[in-house]
Amino acid sequence: MEKRFIPNPQRALWLSLIIPGAGQIYNRKLWKIPIVYGGFLGCLYALTWNNQMYGDYSQAYLDIMDDDPNTKSYENMLPLNYSIAGREEQYKEIFKNKKNYYRKYRDMSIFAMIAVYLLSVVDAYVDAELSSFDISKDLGLRIEPAVFNFGGRGREASVGVQCNLNF
Repeated sequence: MEKRFIPNPQRALWLSLIIPGAGQIYNRKLWKIPIVYGGFLGCLYALTWNNQMYGDYSQAYLDIMDDDPNTKSYENMLPLNYSIAGREEQYKEIFKNKKNYYRKYRDMSIFAMIAVYLLSVVDAYVDAELSSFDISKDLGLRIEPAVFNFGGRGREASVGVQCNLNF
């Protein structure tokens, strides 16, 4: 008879802290690894995209705010042959709002990546902790009459229904 593998929760925790997904490998839950790394890749993509857009709009905002006519990177953000003459103040506000928007979502992408990392660590620990949890086939509900005596003087016993849940 083969001995059942019961992982050590502390080891799963430390492995998952050091290398994301290593706790899931240690717990022999290999199907969770694509979920963990898919979460990391999704967060990394969002971080890269938002950081690139933040950099572009930051530079466009700096260029539209200065008085140097040679700095016109903001024109790359506009349609071809589009003129903002007379509406500079409106576009200054638009570029400022876009810059702040992408900075906010870049920062949220970082927090999401940290959350995926912590979730993988917690999953590895909880999975290892619950691996020795007894799941018996003897689940049942037993309903039977019962007599309740509340122990007071002069009080009589009460009759009722008692439910016992076995698991």
